[in-house]
Parts: sequence; C-alpha cells; structure tokens
Amino acid sequence: MQIPNDPFILFSYLNTQLRDTGMTLERFCEEHELDAQALTEKLAKAGFRYDEAQRRFR
Repeated sequence: MQIPNDPFILFSYLNTQLRDTGMTLERFCEEHELDAQALTEKLAKAGFRYDEAQRRFR
C-alpha cells in the first residue's frame, strides 16, 4: 500500500483511516502490510504521538 510520505499529510491520512475504520493502528497496519513502529517513529519526529485510547495521532 502506498501511503503519503510527508508527515503532516500522513498524520491526516492515518487519522482519517483510523476514524473511518474504527481500527487500532496496529490492526490497520497489519491489514495493509505497514510497519506500525516505523510510522509512529516518523510521526514522532514531526511532533505527533499516537493516543491508543482515542485511536488517533495528536
């Protein structure tokens, strides 16, 4: 699966996908063969953190 490279667009894209599907980040990544840790680290460098309770990046 091709995902946005820019961290700000990726932030928006992931939050939209997680909201629309109701999945956790881990489940979403499993279904789309993505590395959850790599995504989390990439977004952390841009100042975003995953809130597991709300299933979204902030």
